Amino acid sequence: MKVRLFVWLLALTLTRIWIAPVGAQQTAPKKFDLTVDNIMRGFDLVGYEPTRVYWSQDSQRVYFRWKRAGEPRLKDPDLYVVNRDGSGLRKLSEDEAKQAPPATGELSKDKRLTVFAEEGDLWLFDHTKSEKRRLTETSDSENTPRFTADQQSVYFTRNNNLFVMPLNGGAFKQLTDIRTGGAATPPVAFGGGGRRSADSADGSSLLEVQQPQAEPKPQEPTKETPKETPKEPKDKKLNSQETLKKEEKELLEYVRERAADREAREAKRKAQEKRKPFDVPAGQGVSNLTLTHDGKYVVASVIQSATGAKSSIVPNYITESAYTEDIPARTKVGDTQGRNRIALINVENGEVKYVEHGQKTTGADGKSTDREVQLSNLQFSEDGKQAALLARAADNKDRWVLSLDVATGKTKVIDHLHDDAWVGGPGSFTLGWLPNSQSDNATVYFQSEKDGWAHLYAHNVTAGETKQLTSGKFEVSDVRLSQDKSKFFFTSSEACLHENHLYSMPVSGGGRERLTTNTGKHDIAIAPDESLFADIYSYANKPPELYLARPNSDATTVRVTTSPTEEWSSHNWIDPPIVTFKARDGADVPARIYKPTNWKPGGAAVLFVHGAGYLQNVHKWWSSYFREYMFHHLLMERGYLVLDVDYRGSAGYGRDWRTGIYRHMGGKDLSDHTDAVKYLVAEHGVDAKRVGLYGGSYGGFITLMALFTEPDVFAAGAALRPVTDWAHYNHGYTANILNQPQDDAEAYKQSSPIYFAQNLKGALLICHGMVDVNVHYQDSVRLAQRLIELRKENWELASYPVEDHGFVQPTSWADEYKRILKLFETNLKPAASALPEKAAKKTKAAK
Repeated sequence: MKVRLFVWLLALTLTRIWIAPVGAQQTAPKKFDLTVDNIMRGFDLVGYEPTRVYWSQDSQRVYFRWKRAGEPRLKDPDLYVVNRDGSGLRKLSEDEAKQAPPATGELSKDKRLTVFAEEGDLWLFDHTKSEKRRLTETSDSENTPRFTADQQSVYFTRNNNLFVMPLNGGAFKQLTDIRTGGAATPPVAFGGGGRRSADSADGSSLLEVQQPQAEPKPQEPTKETPKETPKEPKDKKLNSQETLKKEEKELLEYVRERAADREAREAKRKAQEKRKPFDVPAGQGVSNLTLTHDGKYVVASVIQSATGAKSSIVPNYITESAYTEDIPARTKVGDTQGRNRIALINVENGEVKYVEHGQKTTGADGKSTDREVQLSNLQFSEDGKQAALLARAADNKDRWVLSLDVATGKTKVIDHLHDDAWVGGPGSFTLGWLPNSQSDNATVYFQSEKDGWAHLYAHNVTAGETKQLTSGKFEVSDVRLSQDKSKFFFTSSEACLHENHLYSMPVSGGGRERLTTNTGKHDIAIAPDESLFADIYSYANKPPELYLARPNSDATTVRVTTSPTEEWSSHNWIDPPIVTFKARDGADVPARIYKPTNWKPGGAAVLFVHGAGYLQNVHKWWSSYFREYMFHHLLMERGYLVLDVDYRGSAGYGRDWRTGIYRHMGGKDLSDHTDAVKYLVAEHGVDAKRVGLYGGSYGGFITLMALFTEPDVFAAGAALRPVTDWAHYNHGYTANILNQPQDDAEAYKQSSPIYFAQNLKGALLICHGMVDVNVHYQDSVRLAQRLIELRKENWELASYPVEDHGFVQPTSWADEYKRILKLFETNLKPAASALPEKAAKKTKAAK
């Protein structure tokens, strides 16, 4: 009976979602007009994806952020709520949103309270009462609150120090005395800790923050390196201030009495003070303060800013002030990098120890020194007695999982992964402990590409044994533990490399259970009772929407949101087939193909090159390149065959595919595209003389390399926001792939288009935003100067004054893609006089 009632409620919910209310005006949706201007409306057309999904602690409601198509572009998404059966969807008012359960914060062990920071103050949310209580109201900013191990207090950071506050209303207590901004103590000796850039394709450290770059003060003497104090000359004269102070003390009894009292109190304070201050020298900063379970130590990340590094400046010409304003940007690859160490501060006496990673390197002189290593992601076991963390070499060719003795700062290697290229892949920062009931607080889990694919491993620190928990030619990511910590939940491509699904598996390994069924991509928020999922699901021709579903069941899936406009939904958007072709080295290269229904041999083709380098775009879910997806429909309507390739270096295909571009970007990644042309000519009858390509960022770089190094293969190309010289890009991404320019000049020269510009034959369009703080506009300006000096004429540069790396203005998008369409129509189509009358008119209109 309960099952029948549940099914009836679901049917009723679906009816509410899909059937218009009685009496509502029924109007046929406007037919979609497939034009560049219409496509480039972007989110105003396809709608906004629901984001930041979370459950109420009683598993009865789902909260999420969402914005409807047509709402102002700069407006923040609103907070929505829906019941677990899909009913009651509504937008919360501003006041209701403020009283809603928090989306972030730390949950108490009994699941009753969440402590969180909001606008610089601390709050407590009681889930049993649905009440929000303020804990602080100060002019200072408090952040990163957490519960102490006994759950009786909350500790938090204020003014770079850690404080603890009892929840029963007791007084604050300061746990550290950290003083920043320059001190008389010596700077930390940074033998390890090359800090990764936040732009890194593999992620960034949880213990790092970007600190202002400042020159540290010269190192002061220490006990180990004493410095003789210069003696004052016997005839030194007092200045006027010192003279007056001395005379006042000698003249007046009142002044002598006050001075004596002050000196006595100062001496008494120093005698009673147990905690030494931690003086942090200029040029160094402290962040991520965490209290150990026993309350004896505070763990802190100490960051040394990059000294002598030079940051780029991006001019901003369109401003409210009407003056050109400078935007501070990043440094370039190979410049001095910041470093970090982890400090262990004794709460009782203030003594500081630094975590010793133990990794050494031998210099040309034969001397052994500490290797530059970044430490991150410190994790404690459930009982707080065990600790583990990740360590990465500054060159990112080695990664270690380390166990840590907090009392001594000593570490021991649990696992070591070396890669001759660079360590990466999905989940490479995964680290955690299995609970007491499963492992006696002795087993740490992590991910590794040791067998060539990103898989889950467990290591028992007592037995010293490592066990591989997943294996096969697929990747695992987004690992988390179930509520009772008896099993893992994780995302995997096991079913198909072009899909992603949620799986569960016992923490000891063994059989995996697939929990999602629909083909596509699933971004899951699991209800606290684990009986239901909130699923942001998408398919190749269906934008992401929020669904509520039970594990392993399509029948009970309820759709909550509908984001696209009816106008967009009225068009027949295709599910592009996935094909593979053989590369010259025998590899099977995947691609998505867009083939016109009336395709005839001898037609033109366009290759789309996705950006980001490490990104997958050949898959069965909604693409982040949704504008390009729609543009490919327009190209098909114009008679073009379009191919979208997951070239070497793309995500989703294991370590060897990921690192296939090591030391030569524009090598296998480009040859995969030239081999794609051979495939299109042989299998689909494409005219080999009428092939173009386009793409942005890394896709713009490949476009340039294609036109400059394979000029007889590609007749035209549009390079959008392209990297033209890798020596001018950032450190975190580029140094992984090409090493440093001062160490591997050959890799940079053979990978940078600007060195091959003299070979340009086909038509080239360059488009670049002028306030791009990622790939700087300077890249395209330098290439433009090179093309001018080479006396090349078959190119043009379109500049977009208000656009950053990712365009946001629909007018900019439309202008850019009209130029791309014109480029292809002009250079890849037969002469207009040879076309049928109707097609000739279309070509003329496009111009």
